[in-house]
Amino acid sequence: MSRTFDRCRVGEVRPSQVIHTFGVGALVDLPNVSALVMGLPYWEAPTPRAVISEPRLLAVVRNHLGEQVQQLVSPPTPLEADANNPLDPDSLKGVPVTAFPKWVKCPACNLIAPLDYGVFALKEEPYRPDRTRFVHVNCDKVKGRPPAVMPVRFVRSCHNGHLDDFPWRQFVCGRNSNCRSVLRLYEFGVSAQADDIVVKCDTCQNSSPMSVAFSEKGKALIGKCRGKHPHLDVQEECEEESKSMLAGASNLWFSVSLSALSIPSDSGELAQLVEENWHVLEHATTIEILGAFRLAGNLGAFAKWDDDAVWQVMEEKRGSNSDSDGERLDSRRLKDEEWEIFSNPDPSLNSRDFKLVTEEPPKGFEDLIEKVVRVERLRVVNAQIGFTRVQSPGDYSDVSEIPEMRRVPIARERPTWVPASEVRGEGLFIQFREDAIQAWERLEELERADQELFAAHRRFRRIRKIEDDAGGYPHARYAMIHAVSHALLRQLAIECGYSAASLQERIYSRNQAKDADGPAMAGLLLYTAAADSEGTLGGLVSLGRPRELGRHLDQALESMKLCASDPLCAEHVPGGESATLHGAACHACLFVSETSCEAGNKYLDRSLLIRTVAGDAVPFFDREDE
Repeated sequence: MSRTFDRCRVGEVRPSQVIHTFGVGALVDLPNVSALVMGLPYWEAPTPRAVISEPRLLAVVRNHLGEQVQQLVSPPTPLEADANNPLDPDSLKGVPVTAFPKWVKCPACNLIAPLDYGVFALKEEPYRPDRTRFVHVNCDKVKGRPPAVMPVRFVRSCHNGHLDDFPWRQFVCGRNSNCRSVLRLYEFGVSAQADDIVVKCDTCQNSSPMSVAFSEKGKALIGKCRGKHPHLDVQEECEEESKSMLAGASNLWFSVSLSALSIPSDSGELAQLVEENWHVLEHATTIEILGAFRLAGNLGAFAKWDDDAVWQVMEEKRGSNSDSDGERLDSRRLKDEEWEIFSNPDPSLNSRDFKLVTEEPPKGFEDLIEKVVRVERLRVVNAQIGFTRVQSPGDYSDVSEIPEMRRVPIARERPTWVPASEVRGEGLFIQFREDAIQAWERLEELERADQELFAAHRRFRRIRKIEDDAGGYPHARYAMIHAVSHALLRQLAIECGYSAASLQERIYSRNQAKDADGPAMAGLLLYTAAADSEGTLGGLVSLGRPRELGRHLDQALESMKLCASDPLCAEHVPGGESATLHGAACHACLFVSETSCEAGNKYLDRSLLIRTVAGDAVPFFDREDE
C-alpha cells in the first residue's frame, strides 16, 4: 500500500480483503499506522492483465452505477520479482492509502496533535513495511530514539457516510475559543473505557472525559457533520448530526458489494472461451490484429480453432452486446440463472471453472429433497460498488433499496471500472421438492408463524426508516431453507477440513404464489473458495455423496432439537422491542460468521426444521401426519 507515506509500502492485505474488509473508504489498522484506503481517482490505471471477465456481474454493476462501467479490475499488486526488491519503483504498485485519523498521540508525553503539527516525521522501513511509522521528533520526555506515535482511536461519522477527525480543540476548549490548544490525552486504570480517558489542554487548563463525547452534551459540542469524504478529498453539504465513534468500530465501514458465480453459456466451448478472454479479444478490431495476438502467444487457449472461427464468434458476441445495451440486470436475476443451471445440470457444459456431478438424494430424505449436485469446480467474482457507514446495507433486502445519499461513492465521477476479485473453489447444491414445500406452506400453523415473522420484518424496517416497510419479505420458505443451510454448514465444518467461517451460502428461495416475478425456487448452495488458481482441495464436495450427506443431515437436524440456551432460545419469537428477525436461533445453535451468512443471521428459526422443547413448531423435516 502507498500514498501520503512518501511513496512507501506500509503493509499488505489479500486481494479479496480489498473488496470485503479493507475496501475503498475503510480504515486498515496496521501495526504502527492507521491507513484509509483511497478512492479510485488515486489508483493506477488498470492494465489488461488485471481485468476480470464476468459479463453477468458487470451487467449488474452497470445497473447500479451506469452503462459507462466497462471493466471489473483486480486490485493492483507488484510483480513477485519487484516485491522482493523494495527499492525498485515497481514494487510500490498497490492500493493507495493515506494516514487517518490525522491526529496522533505520543505515548511518552501524551501529546495529541495532527500529523502536520510540525513535530512528527515519517520513519520508513523499506525492507520491513510493517515497521513504517510516524515518530515524535524532539519529544521532551525521551532522550535518544524518538518514540513512535499512535493514531488516536476517536473519529466522527454520520449516516450519510461522511468521516472526519474528532474535533479535539472545540471539544475541550470550546467552539469560539482562541486558545492555542496544546492537548494531551491521559488514560487511567486498565479498562480503557471512555470514562477512564481524559483530554486536557495545557494552555487553558480545560479538561473533559471522553465519555462526554458519547452523551447529549457531546453532540452539542461536536455539532453538525462537515460532509467530508477523505477517501476522495471532497467536502459537501450535510445536515446530519456527527456521531462520535471508535476508529475500530465494526459499524464504521460496510462494503456494498455484488457477487456472481461464473456459469457457462449453452453456446459451445469456443463461445465460452471467447467470453472468458473477452477483456483481451475486444481489442482485436480486425482479423489481422487477431492473428497478431496469436503470433504474440495471447491465444494459447484457442489452439484448436483457426482465426476465422474465433473471429466469427467474436463478431456474434459484439452483435449480441449491442442488442442488449438497454437490458438491465439486477442481482435477483443472477440467482435465477444460477438456479436454472443447478436445478437442470448438464455435463456437456462443464468447463475448467465449472463442473457439476449429480447425486441421488440421501436415503430417508427422498420425499423432501429433489436432487443433490456436487459442484466440483466453481468460480466466484465479487465487486465493490460503494460502502456505507453507521447503518449496515444488510438492513435492506437488496442493494437497490439503499438510499443514494447513504451509499458512498468510490470515485468522484461516474467510474469506468470497479475493483473486483475472483476466487475458485467447490460446493454442494441441494434442491428441495417443490410439492413438499408447498404442502408444508399450506399448513395453518405455518401461516400463523409466517405472519408473525412478517410483522417483525415490517417493524424492523420501520425502525430503520426504510420507506417500503413491507418490501423484500422473503417468507417462511426462505427462513426454513436458511435454517437448513446454517445447520448443515456448522455440521459439515466438523469434517470437511475448512473452518465454518470459510464456508459460504447462497439461498435460492421464491414462493411463486406470492412472488410471481420468476420461477419457484427452493434450494441452497454451500461453497468454499480460495484465491489460488487451483481453488480448494475437495474436502467439502466429497461430503455430497448420498451416504455422507445423509449422515450429516441427520446429525445436523438432531443438534437442532436442543440448544445450550434452551428454553430461552426455543421460546424466542421474532419481533419484540429489539425487532429481531429470527425465531428459535442463537449463537449456540444456528448463528454463523458474518463472512458465511448472506442475510446477517436474520430470518432463521430451527423450529421450522424440527420439533424443539417449545413444542409449538411446524417442522418441515419432522411434521406429524394430520
